[in-house]
Amino acid sequence: MFPDPESRSAKLTQRAMQVLPDGGSRSTTRLTPHAIYVKEGHGSKVVDVDGNELIDFNNNFTSLIHGHAHAGVVAALQEQAARGTAFSFATEAEIELAETLTARVEGWDMIRFCNSGSEAVMNAIKAARAYTGRPRIAKCEGAYHGSYDFAEVSLGAGPESWGAAEKPRSVAYSRGTPQGVLSDVVVIPFNDPERAEAILNEYADELAGILFDPVSTQIGLLPPSQAFLDVLTRFRARTGALLIFDEVIAFRQAHGGTQSLMGIRPDFTALGKIIGGGLAVGAVAGDREHMSVFEVSGAKAPLPHGGTFNANPMTMAAGRAAMADWTQEAVEALNAKGERCREMLREAIRIANVPGQVTGGGSLFRLHLHGRRMETYRDAYPQGQEAERIPALHRHLIGGGIFASGYGLGCLSTATTDGDIERLAETTVSAYRAMRDEGLYDTNS
Repeated sequence: MFPDPESRSAKLTQRAMQVLPDGGSRSTTRLTPHAIYVKEGHGSKVVDVDGNELIDFNNNFTSLIHGHAHAGVVAALQEQAARGTAFSFATEAEIELAETLTARVEGWDMIRFCNSGSEAVMNAIKAARAYTGRPRIAKCEGAYHGSYDFAEVSLGAGPESWGAAEKPRSVAYSRGTPQGVLSDVVVIPFNDPERAEAILNEYADELAGILFDPVSTQIGLLPPSQAFLDVLTRFRARTGALLIFDEVIAFRQAHGGTQSLMGIRPDFTALGKIIGGGLAVGAVAGDREHMSVFEVSGAKAPLPHGGTFNANPMTMAAGRAAMADWTQEAVEALNAKGERCREMLREAIRIANVPGQVTGGGSLFRLHLHGRRMETYRDAYPQGQEAERIPALHRHLIGGGIFASGYGLGCLSTATTDGDIERLAETTVSAYRAMRDEGLYDTNS
């Protein structure tokens, strides 16, 4: 089991380091001292190249709503692959998935497909600029919205860089980010309605839109207060700035997405993850008026948009198959299982008798390694020994046969069993106790 310097995973890591920068093509597969290489996955479990089985509470970072190798998705892919994987022509499969998705959410008249959640966020931001003619966007401090440089601003901001709480700084995430990018992103403090509204008002005439994730994983899966949501919707109504919901992850929380739970109709919604059935996908959805920026008017559309693999029939077929089984009943059953999971994790922390807490809703959870009250990004930001506990938690969970994200985020799929959840809770008790025994836990913090 991990880590094992003699394992095939360790040897594959060494081999990968010779041809792939940092050993891979996404930072999230990088583990210390070596990556885990997976051979196959079925249902809620994966098996690595050394034969070790892990219960998967990551599900490719929340994208596999039905777990691995879901029968309906596999059948759809096999059928489509036999007919062709990509064409320089339109396909009916694109229409079918668009019809499936727009039928689920009130206010979604039209949808435009791309290949990732990052692309979806980028296109939604560009669409807001095209519609309003304004240059700037606002986003919450610390929120993750993919790899578009404007969306990355303030991601990972810490005490050494984030500035005053009443006016957070626009902090670069990637080295070399142009100053113009930083200047065009206005950062507001999450769940601080008075300060957020004051900042928004300062830039009211320049803001094309507000980018908002209603279940931000990097803000600790903390719920937004109604007062904060009211600031966003009130500002939109008063100024004409558009509201962009990032539901790349959040869409899994309800049959009609998290926006349906909040009673809010964003102008644009960025989508990804589960709507592709496990294949690369992204999309922008909205009402007919706002989505018209993608339509050709005269020589070109206000927002020209293309992509070699946009709406490829493999992704469309897999997405439609996944959504066909993601019914209202399936959503309710999985969310109920998610609530039981969070309750069992809270009990596990109580049994371990160390500070900790669990946040999340629907089929998402996040383990925190402290007991302090959290409302904002700065509250959730790791303090003191917590930075050491986070990788230790991940290591101990893997040792117990559980795989979640490297920072305590987890999700369920329809393939997750009650036994899987019980195993997660038992392993969590052991992990928290092991961290305490290793001197990583001050029981007074």
